[in-house]
Amino acid sequence: MHILDGKVLSAQVEAEIKQRVDKMLAKGQVPGLEVILVGEDPASQLYVGNKEKACARLGLFSKTVRLPENTTQEKLEEAIREANENPAVHGVLVQMPLPGHLDANRAIELILPDKDADGFHNVNFGKLLRGEPGPVACTPQGVMYMLKASGIDVTGMDAVVVGRSNIVGKPMAVLLMHQNATVTICHSKTRNLAAHTRRADILVAAIGKPKFITADMVKKGAVIVDVGMNRVDGKFCGDVDFEHVKEKANWISPVPGGVGRMTIAMLMTNTVNAAEKAFG
Repeated sequence: MHILDGKVLSAQVEAEIKQRVDKMLAKGQVPGLEVILVGEDPASQLYVGNKEKACARLGLFSKTVRLPENTTQEKLEEAIREANENPAVHGVLVQMPLPGHLDANRAIELILPDKDADGFHNVNFGKLLRGEPGPVACTPQGVMYMLKASGIDVTGMDAVVVGRSNIVGKPMAVLLMHQNATVTICHSKTRNLAAHTRRADILVAAIGKPKFITADMVKKGAVIVDVGMNRVDGKFCGDVDFEHVKEKANWISPVPGGVGRMTIAMLMTNTVNAAEKAFG
């Protein structure tokens, strides 16, 4: 069993980014990221804190706008417009999930496509579907980096993605397909889920249910990528029952220390890409 180590691989990405940022800083060009956070979701708080630390490590300008849980759609959209208009900000993201009374799609569509650090805007999702360059959703992009850097070629593999969110499941499936995997997307209405997961050469779990994928649901020798981040009894765990599944897997990503690290590394990449484009 091998570990898909997000700590090691994200450090590789950050070393590459740091070189690019240093060149920009030498010219007086400072890449900037603004995060808009609504409410007190624990996983979101953790991610935003890690994003701020990554910006500090790499020399990016970082701004976090914290809005209360009861923020109106109007106030949220006002914050997005201000970020769009701020020349010091090259990457903008609205931290998901938003409280239920807010329209996430409307918020995402307000972000300028060139400043869309998360790769969620319809323009950028359309580019992803067509295989054109543009910002790509950070978590799926991070997963693909992990696989490639670990020498895992998905060509011809049966890939099963459990979860169909716009943030992870759908873009993950598209990226795997672009790399010539044969992809099945499973979700809450899938019949006999285990029959699909058991035949997967590569299984990506992105459903938000702690330890949902158990050892009897995976194929021996499979590659298991755990995108989940759940808080149980004060500790974070993934969507995969790591301790039992690792006995059957050839490769597996831990939580924490796996995909989450890569998500932030790819966010930094998207922001620096946008800054380089803006500075010309």
